[in-house]
Amino acid sequence: MPNDHIRNEDHVRPNRVRPVVTGADRPVVIEARRISKEFRIPLDKSDTIKERLTNPRGKAHFRVLRALHEVSFDVHQGEFFGIVGRNGSGKSSLLKILASIYRPDQGTVRLAGRVAPFIELGVGFNPELTARDNVVLNGVLMGKSLRDARRGLDEVLDFAELREFADLKLKNYSSGMMVRLAFSVMVQAEADVMLIDEVLAVGDASFAQKCMDVFYAKRDAGKTIVLVTHDMATVQALCHRAMLIHDGEVKYLGTPEDAALGYYRLNLDGVPGASVPAPDVSGRSVEKQVNARVVDSMIVNAAGEPIRNIAQGEPINLRLTLAAARDLRAARFVIHVRKHDGPVIFGFERHAGRELADGEQIQLSGRIDHQLVAGRYLLECWVREDRQDDSMAVQGMRLTHFDVYGEEGAPGFVVAESDIEVTISSPPSSGERVPTDLDDDQ
Repeated sequence: MPNDHIRNEDHVRPNRVRPVVTGADRPVVIEARRISKEFRIPLDKSDTIKERLTNPRGKAHFRVLRALHEVSFDVHQGEFFGIVGRNGSGKSSLLKILASIYRPDQGTVRLAGRVAPFIELGVGFNPELTARDNVVLNGVLMGKSLRDARRGLDEVLDFAELREFADLKLKNYSSGMMVRLAFSVMVQAEADVMLIDEVLAVGDASFAQKCMDVFYAKRDAGKTIVLVTHDMATVQALCHRAMLIHDGEVKYLGTPEDAALGYYRLNLDGVPGASVPAPDVSGRSVEKQVNARVVDSMIVNAAGEPIRNIAQGEPINLRLTLAAARDLRAARFVIHVRKHDGPVIFGFERHAGRELADGEQIQLSGRIDHQLVAGRYLLECWVREDRQDDSMAVQGMRLTHFDVYGEEGAPGFVVAESDIEVTISSPPSSGERVPTDLDDDQ
């Protein structure tokens, strides 16, 4: 792939480009002001009736856990808003306050329109009822009339690919069938605001692609969605803005790329080499920095259409458009193909060729030949600027997941060509010694 595949363009293809949503052109539908929430965790407790009777005036001791502290933000109509942070940072507690499941100890929340919370898939399902009855019942619980709930039944079952199991009780469903049904019920909600907590990665590869397509469609249709997730690739691909929470406080509110960078800093600081993409940087000072932002990122087929599934042996056709987040003197773009939640399989590097001005767009496009075995993979890009003092500024961005389908069960990560033949011969005759490598040393 020669360097002429990296070029500046005045216009980019609009397909799946994240639109800009600002407060100036959209009304506020979620207004949170100084939200605080604490939980009291008992340090000792009476577990039996005898303990309660023998020590009726025993004073309970509690540890106070501060889940949220003066969290404030707005979400605009039609905005896809991401909330990210490490485990225990307060993300889910905040979402439950927005959904009126928890009451804040301090602060106010104002929501405009009809809200549909999806905190956990499958909550509210009755395992003793059939899938057909559960779908209708959940539709009524979401505010639909009985007629409308029954009318949407076929659409839910078809999306979940469970029509032939519609009259089977849910207690006989597998876990995969259950989450597919629950997600399919969720996406049928006719709500003004959707609150979603970690429910995007459901089902197998083909169903996960259908789920992502649904969220692209809802985003493009102008639905207001608040998403809590640990998947920075989803945040950068879908969200207009994102908020980083740490220890119950807002650490950043703005672009998805900056929020993702802050998330990686919290998770990778103190891990040697965790943020270094290239093998030749030992002894050099590395600073994490926002160098570029993703404008558009996709893998396409021969017709230029976005895809997420690639046949084994078929090339990866990459279409990536970045915008420089600041002036870059000597920018390098390192593309990695990584096993999903695993090691880097291979990568390559391209140079910008000249200095880049803030806002200039760079497109990396072309084919990547590979011999990956069947499985799920992640495409990521590291934008690196080499400085004159021999230090560098590095930014990592997860671009997209993709699946390679083909022969299952192959060992390792790649298929290698070989010319090894099997030869069978008769055993040596009695008394004949088999030559060894030691014979060559004598």
